[in-house]
Order: sequence, then C-alpha cells, then structure tokens
Amino acid sequence: MKAKDLLHPLRVANPAKFRLAGCDTADTGGLDIAKDEAKQILAGDIQRLTDLQERLYAEHRWAVLVIFQGMDAAGKDSAIKHVMSGVNPQGCSVRSFKAPTPDELSHDFLWRSACALPARGHIGIFNRSYYEEVLVTRVHPELLERQSLPPGLIDDDIWKHRYKAIRAFERHLAHSGTLVLKFFLNISKEEQKRRFLERLDEPDKRWKFSMDDVTERKLWDRYMNAYEDVIRHTSTGKIPWHVVPADNKWFARLAVSAAIVDALRQLDLKFPDTDPAVLRRMKTVRRALMAEK
Repeated sequence: MKAKDLLHPLRVANPAKFRLAGCDTADTGGLDIAKDEAKQILAGDIQRLTDLQERLYAEHRWAVLVIFQGMDAAGKDSAIKHVMSGVNPQGCSVRSFKAPTPDELSHDFLWRSACALPARGHIGIFNRSYYEEVLVTRVHPELLERQSLPPGLIDDDIWKHRYKAIRAFERHLAHSGTLVLKFFLNISKEEQKRRFLERLDEPDKRWKFSMDDVTERKLWDRYMNAYEDVIRHTSTGKIPWHVVPADNKWFARLAVSAAIVDALRQLDLKFPDTDPAVLRRMKTVRRALMAEK
C-alpha cells in the first residue's frame, strides 16, 4: 500500500460533513502486518525524513509546523519520540503547551504560539497548541475569565471568531512559507482507560499519570463535541486536519510519518547550488589541501 493510499482517508476533505462518530479509532487502513514489520516500515520513513530535513535546513526557505492534538494518553508524546527520532536536534524544536502563564494570559490567545513558531529551515512540533483555546477553554468556559477580556467580547460568538482567527493565522503562515501539518490522534474511551490502567499498574509509567486526567475523562462527550466542531471549522483544502486512528500506536506512527514525508516531498527541497566563483575558490582550496605534506 502506497503512502497516498494510506493517507487519503485520514485527511478531512469535506469538513462540513465531518462526523467524529464515523471515524473508527481502531482502523489500520487495511494494513494487516506484524509489529516488527511496522517498525521496519517506520524505520524507512524515519530515514527519508532525515534526508528531507537536511535538505530543508540547507535550503533555508521553508519552515514546517507539526501540530499534535488529542485526548490524554492518545499517544502524542510517543508519536513525536518515534517519528522524529532521526531528526537532527539542531533543526527541530518541540514545544508542549501547558496551562498559560500570567504573562501569556495578558496577550491574545495566539500570542504564545506565535512566539514559538519555527524559523526557516526548521521543524517545529507543537504538543498541543493554540487549539487548546477552542477545546479546553470551550469545555471549561470559566477559564475565559482568567484572560482579562473585555466583558462584551465573551459571548456566544467567541468560538466563531476564534475559528476565523485560526484560519487567518494559518493562511498567514502558509503565505509566509510555513508548512502546517495538523494531526488529531483519535483514541477511543476504552483504549484510554486501558492506557490509564497501564500507567497506574506499571511503576515506570506512573509519572505520566495525573489526577486531572481522570477529571477530564468524565467530560469525554463534551471534548468529542468540541473536537468535531474544531475540525469542521478549521480544516481547509490547503491546511487539512489528519484524523489519525490512534488505538493502535504502530499504525498512528506510520500514518503520521507517511504524512510528514509526503508533505515534505511535495516541497521539492534541494540543496543550494554553489556559486561558480565560490566553486572555483573551493577547487583552489582543495588543490592546496591536497598539496600539503
């Protein structure tokens, strides 16, 4: 199966008709392979990504922003760890967005994300992102009070305005040479429960567990409604959401790696040509080095 065949169903091509309930969280795209074979396929994509990142860094024209969203235990951390394992740290940064600081709350909701955007030639990874401000804040609207907004701006239209601002922000990034890739790791409530229990039962995984995770789990349906609304309003033809079935971590990693490799390939990245005058000087230097005793 080719990458494009694997990825096509994951892109939200028709946002107006998108329904999260129609997405199978355990889907594997028709792949029926052993985990060892999945690791081999992923290793190939990691190598391709390593080569593409080197070209991206050398060409220094494009920036790449990769956004991961998903419920707790959806596999965001592990997807980043495995898929980006071959990337040169000098050209890559990871930013995890936790609860906003007082300074961040004193600015507009996109400000802290704008400050963390990748430079040209770099890959920036957002583990959660500005989308939290139309997800967590929507599920917990009381959080809006902490943002010191003028009272008249907190009304029923605030989410519509934020969706519009996000679409405009992402268009601006695209027009400025930033490739934006958005992944929603779609996990089932049952699989989340299994992973929570695993964290509780295994000593080396207990550090990942937070009591807040259980509190948020009780609001599952509200989060699903919020995610569906976000995807319907912010998935566009040029910057679509990828809704990745995440119950099987091996498949989620393959889907994410295939999407990133496919998108970077389409940039037609090349190593810069050497100026003829510089090339002549290089040849002179090479002869001098070869002549050294």
